[in-house]
Amino acid sequence: MNYARVLRGAAGVAGFLAVAELVGLSGLVDDRFLPRMSVVLGAAAGLVADPDFLADAGATLTVWALGLLLTVALAVPAGLLLGTLPRAEAAVRPLIEFLRPIPSVAVIPLAILLFSDNLHLKLAVIVYAASWPVLINTIYGLKDVDPLAKETLRSFGFGPIPVLARVALPSAAPFIATGIRVASGIAVILAISAELMAGGSEGVGVYITEAASGSRVDLMLAATLWAGLFGLVADAVMVAVERRLFRWHHVRTGGAR
Repeated sequence: MNYARVLRGAAGVAGFLAVAELVGLSGLVDDRFLPRMSVVLGAAAGLVADPDFLADAGATLTVWALGLLLTVALAVPAGLLLGTLPRAEAAVRPLIEFLRPIPSVAVIPLAILLFSDNLHLKLAVIVYAASWPVLINTIYGLKDVDPLAKETLRSFGFGPIPVLARVALPSAAPFIATGIRVASGIAVILAISAELMAGGSEGVGVYITEAASGSRVDLMLAATLWAGLFGLVADAVMVAVERRLFRWHHVRTGGAR
């Protein structure tokens, strides 16, 4: 672990919190609309013992995990297929480039019309938004495979599937892992965004909406802080797993995150 990097990040967060607290104390902003940071942090700590918030957080994390699993199950095979079939990739590329820039939040109203079940709605939105980095990274990972290694296996009589399994997939795995890490953060964003826009009976987004409707800005911001923390922790876990599984790749590229 790069402890210096962690300390710099912690110092940046502490500096931001201190500045936010000073702005609140100065009276420049009405604390009815923007409570002091110490109040928000206190409310965030109190949410740890709030069974309603814990239930909502559990619901959001469950949807996040299911959405990410579905994304990997769909986008990785699709990326492998397109990455090994250049003509198919060339045919599909215009559609990918057309759909990918569309803001993911913009498809939530369409998903509300298409899905009556709230869980299916959130999963559909997550999979749509999170699939792009996994799909693109998988395709480019396969393009980065050493052609000499593939030709060597073919010269020994190995077919396309063994070449993919023995050379292409292991070589592309770090790229795929990076795509999954990016998708993990997107999945958190879309899970909470869908809860905010589509409503429902549970989820951090629903909790934020209810806190706002009750004029509890402190709870609204506290829940928002927890939402950001979920994304931060998910990214840290993904980075740790990626480093452990693909240590050789980081050593070869000299990269350090």
